Amino acid sequence: MQVTILGSGTNLHPTRAAAGYLIQTHRPILLDFGPRTLSNLLKTGLDRHTIQYLLFTHYHADHFSDFLTFFFDAICHSMFSEVRPDLHIYGPPGTKRLFRTMFRTFPNFKDAPFRVTLKEVHDQPFAIGQTQITPLPMTHSDQQICLGYRVDYQGRSAAFSGDAMASPNLVSLCQDVDLAILDCSFSSYKPGGSHMHAEECGKVAKKAKIKKLVLSHFYETADRSNVVAQARRFFSGPIVKGKDLLTLKVGRASQVD
Repeated sequence: MQVTILGSGTNLHPTRAAAGYLIQTHRPILLDFGPRTLSNLLKTGLDRHTIQYLLFTHYHADHFSDFLTFFFDAICHSMFSEVRPDLHIYGPPGTKRLFRTMFRTFPNFKDAPFRVTLKEVHDQPFAIGQTQITPLPMTHSDQQICLGYRVDYQGRSAAFSGDAMASPNLVSLCQDVDLAILDCSFSSYKPGGSHMHAEECGKVAKKAKIKKLVLSHFYETADRSNVVAQARRFFSGPIVKGKDLLTLKVGRASQVD
């Protein structure tokens, strides 16, 4: 299993795309699809029309908005070149209502010449072929359910917090994983609401006995601070400051390419 960070920032970060990750097991899976992540997906060289599985943690725009361009492009490709494979979309409760409304509202979206399956998940594991996915609700927003995901494949594991504050569910999601990518929106010197700062990421990593910690989802204030050193005050294992297009091999000491 390997993970490529498509976006390690938020919203209109000047040097980073917003949230998004490409997970490659026996097939590619996209987790979140924030602004500018589609452009980074193209840079990976993966044929976007082969992607059939999308996971969404929640629907704040910085985790979602590039789906619109991706989907319209998929329709155009299927109409004028060749029909892409079916698309399977997983997300928290409310996913079906959101996508059905969007498909009715955006021009041409309801006319997709391929099948779209919408599946709402909450806290029960499910499988995508040989890949086991475990969602758990995170603490982030009162207005919607926000999920974190754990991905297990061939004895290797990776956890993705999405947007999250420290919580027992987050520790449970990350327990003993080979690799955890955590929401490090803020410096410990300038913490904010609804997200973690670097020291909190370190504390979660220590409690969960994570094998490698990757910090991501940076606001500009976090980028101006030594977040790795702050996380290391509580976690003595390997720590990586995430960046766009960084590829991480999960397991075997979670190598970085």
